[in-house]
Amino acid sequence: MDGLVSPHGHAPTTTERTWSVTDTLHYALSVGAGTPDPTDELRYTTENTAGQPHAVLPSFATLLAADPPYLGEPAVVRHAGETLTLHRPLPPAGRARVTATVTGVHDQTSGALFHHRSEIHDTDGVHLATVERTMFVIGAGGFDGPRAPRTPWQRPAERPDHTTDHHTRPDQALLYRLNGDRNPLHSDPAVAVAAGLRGPVLHGLCTFGFAARTLLRTAADNDPDRVRRISARFTAPLFPGDTLTVLVWRRPVGALFQAVDGRGRPVLDRGTLDLHG
Repeated sequence: MDGLVSPHGHAPTTTERTWSVTDTLHYALSVGAGTPDPTDELRYTTENTAGQPHAVLPSFATLLAADPPYLGEPAVVRHAGETLTLHRPLPPAGRARVTATVTGVHDQTSGALFHHRSEIHDTDGVHLATVERTMFVIGAGGFDGPRAPRTPWQRPAERPDHTTDHHTRPDQALLYRLNGDRNPLHSDPAVAVAAGLRGPVLHGLCTFGFAARTLLRTAADNDPDRVRRISARFTAPLFPGDTLTVLVWRRPVGALFQAVDGRGRPVLDRGTLDLHG
């Protein structure tokens, strides 16, 4: 337990990531690009459409982050939050060096929050992105550590500037897992039931990708180069086939956002988008 709850018990890691045009195209499809209209978002879903130069969805950078250290069986580990900062536009294909560290461990009583940061550089040393990831481990709390600080965030009182419904596919998790996250919690009914769920759930980063596409269109003029930072907490699971509704409140240099399921329950909360001016 001491090694689990201490950030000093986890050595920094360095790994390499490579990706191809096929990877970036598949990622776009796996987070709903081109639905319901396949001719929409062609710059993200094709690489050879006239007048539509291939661009990469900013949230693709989440796939380049290093995996956190082993924290336990899938049934007790939950993805709790994600913050993506883009320093450069992502190329459609490339190779990157990823340096990752555990930056903190907090005692939430019922579990422990692990904070993991990946710094992503291309082979020339150019800083592409930073991915900060928070994982919650059920039952690992109670070690008299500090609680996680809360970042100020309040849902705006006014109506959202944009409300977008996404009807996820029944096989959405099976499509998304081909990006590399093969956690059986998203595909194996027995594993999901053992974790107290009624069935496999959609990856949190898949819902994050849906929300990022919405933000790109509604708050960033569909220009991925304008996106600087996207952050959200994962507050409830979304089941494949459910409706994901993204609520966006525009701000002078970005937006606040939430995403809720078909019953109105927040799935992504405390969402922020920062744009380059």
